[in-house]
This record gives sequence, structure tokens and C-alpha cells, in this order.
Amino acid sequence: MDSSPRPTVVVLHGTDRPPAMGQVGLRATVRHTTADNLGTALEGADVLFVWDSRSTALSRVWPAAGRLRWVHSAGASVAPLLFPALRDSPVAVTGSPGVFDEPMAEYVLGLLLAFAKELPATLRDQQRRRWQRRETERLSGSSALVVGTGPIARAIGRKLTAVGVRVSAVGPAARTGDPDLGEIVPMGHLRPAVARNDWVILSAALTPQTTGLFDATVLRAMRPTARLVNIGRGGLVVQADLIDALDAGMLSGAAFDVFADEPLPTSSTLWDMPNVLISPHMTGDVAGWREELVRRFVENLDRFIAGEPLTGVVDKARLLR
Repeated sequence: MDSSPRPTVVVLHGTDRPPAMGQVGLRATVRHTTADNLGTALEGADVLFVWDSRSTALSRVWPAAGRLRWVHSAGASVAPLLFPALRDSPVAVTGSPGVFDEPMAEYVLGLLLAFAKELPATLRDQQRRRWQRRETERLSGSSALVVGTGPIARAIGRKLTAVGVRVSAVGPAARTGDPDLGEIVPMGHLRPAVARNDWVILSAALTPQTTGLFDATVLRAMRPTARLVNIGRGGLVVQADLIDALDAGMLSGAAFDVFADEPLPTSSTLWDMPNVLISPHMTGDVAGWREELVRRFVENLDRFIAGEPLTGVVDKARLLR
């Protein structure tokens, strides 16, 4: 490190504060804050460490961030953090690539196996002390469409390919022979793409272009035997349309880890649907993930203090297009 003045780091968190922050305190002046007091905390600050990765508070207090030079997100996606003024500013934005990719891909594989091998039904039978043999499906030889082409989508593609699933994807631009995702078709071809696949896995960022992407029209195009898995963002799917599609038998099942409103209200119809698997936004949460996120931030903080290029810099303009 050089002898420059200690930077001021603001840590934006909710009820859950990041652990092991002593290393940050050795390098910088640290201000912890929640969204309500973010504007005050940002006055004169150099760095914002967004621990509450789903918060959009920065856009509301942006005028207070006049000295800010770097924003780091601890989330799997930086998309919820971005807004036009941040995009057009010289403030660097970094993410935490690599922390969530493999754990989320493992979880997706587990969900597909749970559906194919009817594990929820087996558990229900066990709870009822019911001995009921039945045939299940092969996962190998089935086809999966991954919506998204980012690092998490690529980890999913590799994991599914390894167990014999034929993988393709939908992304911003068409491409053939992708090493992780096979054939990639553009978003304009989404409907015919979902119609060709047994599994549809959502791993896209939530942007103005992808909000409500899976509405009644797209869901109607899916195979009646297909399942929809969403580990991306809840807003990618019109939830009312999904419930209607499941009720009508337009698809065989769905697994959701993310929802537009979290926690999912206890009154939601989804809780009682036997062909739906629900998890509480936890696909990337493996032992040690919080500490790993802080380690990544500390490594970049050392680079920031030393005037070296940051790692994990995101293309702000591309994500907001």
C-alpha cells in the first residue's frame, strides 16, 4: 500500500451485516449504514460496498455521492444496483464473479434430478409410510434451454452437459458451438426455443428488456411435459400467468428460488401446488460464502488503494441497454 490518506468505505447492509470486516477496518475508515441513512453516510465517501445486493437505495441518494469513485456489489448480479446516472458517471462498478457460479449450478442440477426422479413424491410417500414403486425419468438425453449467457448460466451449462443433458441457450446475440452453452439463439427466438426443450432455466439479469419475459404467451409455447426453473430474478416471470399455466397443464412443473415479492407471501397459491418446488433465495448460499465475498472485496480494496486496476469490473452501459 502507498501512503495516501485512508479511503472512506460505506457498507450498505440490511439486517445482516458482512462478517470479518476487521481487514477492511485496517485499510479504510468504515461507515456501516442501512438504506434509510445511505445519503448521509455517502457524504465524502470514496467507496460503497453494497452488501444488501438487492437494494436500489443508491439511485435515490445519488447527489450525495459526489466523491464516490467505486461501487462494489456482493450479489450474484449487479443489475439491481445500476441506473442511468451511475452508468454515465466515471464511478467504477465491480461484482463478485465466481463466488456463486458453481453452487448455483449444483443447485440447478439438484432441482432437475428432484423432478426427474420424483424426489418430492418419494418424500411425501415416506411421510405417509406408503410403499409405492413407480418409474422415473432419465435426465441424460433430455434437453435444457438456459436463458442467459453470463458466468452462472455457463456454469449451469457445463454441469448439465456433464450428466448428458443437451444444452442450448438464449442470449443477446446468436452463436454456434459455444463451449459451455452449445447453440445460442437471440431473445427474439425465445418462443420457438422454449418449445424444443424439456427444461427451461432462467439465469438472466433483470433489465427493462427481460422484466416479465415469461408471460402467458411464452409459457403457452412450452411443452406440456416441460419444467421451468428460475434462479435468476423473480421479475423475469409474470407470476399470475405462471399459476394459470400450471393450473391449465401447459407445463409439468416449476422450481423457483426467486420471487418478485420476497419472502413469498404465505397466501400465495404456489405454496400448495404439488408440481412446484420453492426455495427461499438460497441457491448460492453455501458454507463460507459470506466470508468469501468479504475476501473478494478486500482484495479489490488493496488494488484500489494501490492505484491498480480493479478486478470484476462490469460494463455498465451493456447491462443498462
